[in-house]
Amino acid sequence: MICLGIEGTAHTCGVGIVDENANILANELDMYRPERGGIHPREAANHHSEVVVTLINRAVASAGIQLRDVDVVCFSQGPGLGPCLRTVATAARALAMSLDRPIVGVNHCIAHLEVGVAKTECIDPVLLYASGGNTQVISFTNGRFRIFGETLDIGIGNMFDKLGRELGLGYYAGPKIEKLALEGDKLLELPYSVKGMDLAFSGIMTAAMAHRSRGERLEDICFSVQETCFAMLSEVTERAMAHIEKSEVLLGGGVVQNKRLRAMVAQMAHDRGGEMYVPEPKLCIDNGAMIAWTGMIMHRAGVRMKVEDTKVDQRFRTDEVEVTWR
Repeated sequence: MICLGIEGTAHTCGVGIVDENANILANELDMYRPERGGIHPREAANHHSEVVVTLINRAVASAGIQLRDVDVVCFSQGPGLGPCLRTVATAARALAMSLDRPIVGVNHCIAHLEVGVAKTECIDPVLLYASGGNTQVISFTNGRFRIFGETLDIGIGNMFDKLGRELGLGYYAGPKIEKLALEGDKLLELPYSVKGMDLAFSGIMTAAMAHRSRGERLEDICFSVQETCFAMLSEVTERAMAHIEKSEVLLGGGVVQNKRLRAMVAQMAHDRGGEMYVPEPKLCIDNGAMIAWTGMIMHRAGVRMKVEDTKVDQRFRTDEVEVTWR
């Protein structure tokens, strides 16, 4: 069985092709990069509409197959930016109907977990999912994927990007903040915003800008923001692991490419006698292969959708998904 998946929840449009053994035959992507400011949903959707056909053709060529060889078409059904979701859903519907193939809508957050399980040695992990639009601690228990903690305001990646713009670092600021933090050596006071099992990041950005206005070094601000935010993420993840008695932690989302975050979570897991797992970088960021693989296992478990079932959901909660494949 061969499955083609189309991702398009935010800035990245991706097309992946996988087989039933989780072999990734192709994983093509193209990222919308605004000239100034952040993501404008309509402009990102326009970008996706311009590149999605090219990406499908590139993926098919890279996989060495023909379109008629595709058995199932999948797409990211949510959560995400409405215009972007609708664009890729339309492309998936058109492809599925033209090929007369079944279509499966996939929860984007669950796809990060499933591809990580498929491509690492973990079996039943707690997922720390940290990206631009999402920050959640997720795990499967009692028949569903449960959210054990999440952001109450904005995703950590979104906060990094907003802070980067304010500090003059430009957009997609995460890698620049990480690089500057390596030169920082002064831990500035910032709000440690853990509220039960949930987190908040916007107040940290406000406090960081206040430090900048008082003349603190850019390197120390970046260092302090990373140390504070990553300690918060590690704490919530550890408590989730303790609560459901799991020893594996899986990282997913673009922010988890940060080496300092990986080091802190790895140390936490090691101290608990556990293990941390991270898939290859291209599978951490938004990509079509994770959508294809999750759609594959859903379809094999009997999930079937009519076209009217494929309406996108900008607020598609992880714990709303009826799990029949585990």
